[in-house]
Amino acid sequence: MTLAIIGLGYVGLPLALEFGKQRPVIGFDINAQRIAQLQAGNDLTQEVSSDELSQASQLSFSSDPDDLRQATIYIVTVPSPIDRHKQPDLRPLRAASETIGKVLKQGDIVVYESTVYPGCTEEECVPVLERVSGLTFNQDFFAGYSPERINPGDKVHRVTNIMKVTAGSTHEVAETVDQLYASIVIAGTHKASSIRVAEAAKVIENTQRDLNIALVNELAMIFSKLGIDTEEVLQAAGTKWNFLPFRPGLVGGHCIGVDPYYLTHKAEAIGYHPDVILAGRRINDGMGKFVASELVKAMLNQELPVKGSRVLVLGLTFKENCPDLRNTRVVDVIEELRAYNVEVDVYVPWANPQDAEAEYGIKLIEEPDQGIYEGILLAVAHEQFRAMGAVGIRALGRTDHVLYDLKYLLPAEASDLRL
Repeated sequence: MTLAIIGLGYVGLPLALEFGKQRPVIGFDINAQRIAQLQAGNDLTQEVSSDELSQASQLSFSSDPDDLRQATIYIVTVPSPIDRHKQPDLRPLRAASETIGKVLKQGDIVVYESTVYPGCTEEECVPVLERVSGLTFNQDFFAGYSPERINPGDKVHRVTNIMKVTAGSTHEVAETVDQLYASIVIAGTHKASSIRVAEAAKVIENTQRDLNIALVNELAMIFSKLGIDTEEVLQAAGTKWNFLPFRPGLVGGHCIGVDPYYLTHKAEAIGYHPDVILAGRRINDGMGKFVASELVKAMLNQELPVKGSRVLVLGLTFKENCPDLRNTRVVDVIEELRAYNVEVDVYVPWANPQDAEAEYGIKLIEEPDQGIYEGILLAVAHEQFRAMGAVGIRALGRTDHVLYDLKYLLPAEASDLRL
């Protein structure tokens, strides 16, 4: 069977690569520039190398929807973001479904990997497939769901060694989808009883992490007022065998900071107000303002000027060693510092400067100058910053400055402030 992977980002490309080692795969993306780069052996997301791309001997790339007619199974791996009102933005999913609907044939299977709320696949995506194709669901074509479990920048936990949840719209299709993924996932598969169960399982994975981080973020704010080092507290508590090792921080990206809103949207649609989930979201969404205020207070305590001062922010991507800028919450800190009339420089060795300016209006500096900053915020734990060490980072500040280590990258005694 020929597969088509729709969307070649952090999720779709590694998946297409693994399947392309053993069967014909069409890697499809509407971004013709992205396709040209992949055909040349370059992945700008840095998830896969040129050597890895060359190993997928049966993988081809295309931005022409007509090429999708060769496929019998379509796997949708497009983003599922939220809009500015924090509501699910299903436009990418609907657009992908329309594209597939135009080439859908008798007996074809469409599998979705995008994170959604329970019921979305069959309530939102399948009707688009039916309308565009003129075919009947579960009679002429079928659907499946297997939520992505990709961790951008992680070279240890990959597609093949993370257990995969699978589901299908009929028992027979569920078995087909499960066997399909089992052919590449050595960690095994878990076949859910329905698509809705698989959708729910995915959305609560990141909701649970979001709430756990919200708890330690709230603890960090409490301990800050008490003058207690949060990391020391967590290390002490972590000596208990069942204490969960979460750490405070900015919660961004296209998963943890987004997925809970899909669940709360569905909950409110059925008349239930999810207090705990939304409380966690409020805490995590407010961390940027808290971090900026802590840095400003530390500067004032050292009798450093705030208005007109220069602060260097090290890092902008939503996580370390990854060029992904989507939904990064470092921008919240930058905006809050600018509200104090602070001049903020942002240095990011990983991100694309054009993307940063287009997405957030932030002009990245090529290299930070030595000895000019009143404040330095270590916002993302990139390997380059780890290599610089405390001495290298301190050299960027003036004789008197504040170094705020948001990521516990440095020893406790090497920074002036930690979250």
